[in-house]
Amino acid sequence: MRYFIAALFAATTLTINAATIFGQDDDYKATTNVQDSWEKWGPNYINHTADYRIRLGYSIGGTMPIPVPAEIRSINEFSPKGGINIGFEFSKMFSRRWGVNAGFHIFNQGFHTAADVKGYKMSITIDGNSMSGFFTGCDVTNMQMSGVSIPAQAFFRISPRWDVAFGPYVCTYFKSSFEGEVYDNKEGVGYLRVDTPTGERVTIDRETPATYDFEEHMRSWGAGLELTLDWKAAHHFNVFGMLDWGLSNAIDPDFDAVAFPMFPIYGTIGAAYRF
Repeated sequence: MRYFIAALFAATTLTINAATIFGQDDDYKATTNVQDSWEKWGPNYINHTADYRIRLGYSIGGTMPIPVPAEIRSINEFSPKGGINIGFEFSKMFSRRWGVNAGFHIFNQGFHTAADVKGYKMSITIDGNSMSGFFTGCDVTNMQMSGVSIPAQAFFRISPRWDVAFGPYVCTYFKSSFEGEVYDNKEGVGYLRVDTPTGERVTIDRETPATYDFEEHMRSWGAGLELTLDWKAAHHFNVFGMLDWGLSNAIDPDFDAVAFPMFPIYGTIGAAYRF
């Protein structure tokens, strides 16, 4: 009987020891796999402390008043125009997860829109004559801005393959345009009240639309916030999404023909080469 008890005790001890060893081995493998994943996708504080990226993306968005004023009754058309974004960025890591990110982006942002408005403050040209007032009808706008932005962001690694960066940016514009035309809407309503909301009524229709061009009143610089989310699709290639939210008026605030501040808000999707 005592031999049976001794054998049972020995078997139980071996089973417990084996389970402990294999459990430790599983934990070791899991830890090793996680470590290998961080090592593979880098940068991290062990082998990689820096990350460089060349970005190519396409931007969609608009330069708009926030919030949208009540004078804009409906948006009937919208399409992006030439939203190519090319960038170079550098990230410096201070730990496995945290670092800083900086660089520059060469961008070309723009849009086309047609909106029904009512009592919308405007400065327009009709048959070579300039006049200001409050327009009701259809307003067609084309805007384009090209320049360079410089972001400075905090950089956080969510996981070995997911990164996020957030921070301010400043930009300067090489070229800006803000032009369009106004005429009657689908209901046949199109007119300008000169100078005041109850001033002289000037009828404007599609046959003889009025135009406007505010290029000389566009500002040459801007600032805002940028949020970037990167996913490492392959060892050297990222897929990314980026949001630029302008906090400065794109139009000279002393220009009173546009009653509302206009903020550039653009999202960019694209790919990046990482080295």
